[in-house]
Amino acid sequence: MGERKGTNKYYPPDFDPAKHGSLNKYHGSHPLRERARKLSQGILVIRFEMPYNIWCDGCKNHIGMGVRYNAEKKKVGNYYTTPIYRFRMKCHLCVNYIEMQTDPAGCDYVIVSGARRKEERWDMRDNEQVLPTEREEKEKLETDAMFRLEHGVADQAVLRRAAPTLAGLQEAQSTWKDDFALNSRLRRRFREEKKTLREEEEEAAALQARTGLSIPLLREDEGDRRLAALLKYQSPDSYEEKQRMKRTEISTRSWFGGGGGRAGGALRKLGLGGGRALRGPPAAPTPAGLGIVRRRSAEG
Repeated sequence: MGERKGTNKYYPPDFDPAKHGSLNKYHGSHPLRERARKLSQGILVIRFEMPYNIWCDGCKNHIGMGVRYNAEKKKVGNYYTTPIYRFRMKCHLCVNYIEMQTDPAGCDYVIVSGARRKEERWDMRDNEQVLPTEREEKEKLETDAMFRLEHGVADQAVLRRAAPTLAGLQEAQSTWKDDFALNSRLRRRFREEKKTLREEEEEAAALQARTGLSIPLLREDEGDRRLAALLKYQSPDSYEEKQRMKRTEISTRSWFGGGGGRAGGALRKLGLGGGRALRGPPAAPTPAGLGIVRRRSAEG
């Protein structure tokens, strides 16, 4: 733009301040340079920033709030003594032109042509926001005593309805008033939780090293603690109990018959058990019984 360009400080020899007045008049140029090329038509080129989100009618693309354009600014009317300006700019995505103008009555911008507004407005009355007093209402408050009295009664009723909400907001703000104390409390809680986590990790690592586990261990849960309290793990018989049972078995074992126990089993293996009587002398051993095999001769 013209105001960002370097300023010419050179005065030529034929420059006469009384005749020319300034270098711009001497060169026949305007101080605003190309921004004032349509100044004879009442149009000034300015840098315009999009006041809200819109949809372009030419390319149907979205143009976000804050996008800047070189717009032609022109006065088109007045609202009382406030001038109404119209801005004409070209979409940066197509050849469509967008025209907008100011709305002093509503403190807003109105789209004249070339685009449509992305509707993101809401009713301040429905949103329970503080409404600005209208001009007609101000005049009635100044001139009509009864209207002023009724308005005051309605305002007091609104205040009574809003008092609990305001008290709750003040109490909530008071709890966050001391930033240093809140920060110290949060940091202290963070340090305690960090210490607890470090101790749990050390205990889990020691348990894994002791038991040879390679799986990650989860944190203890309250349900796990209750279940573990209900279970009781113990050996069915201790060493002393096993020794006592063995001595009792030996002392109550029969010394002679019955074939019970280990002695009876050994006698049965030897063939000396009492359940079978001996029948005559044992038979003489035979070659087949001794594993001797006779070979047949070639003639036989």
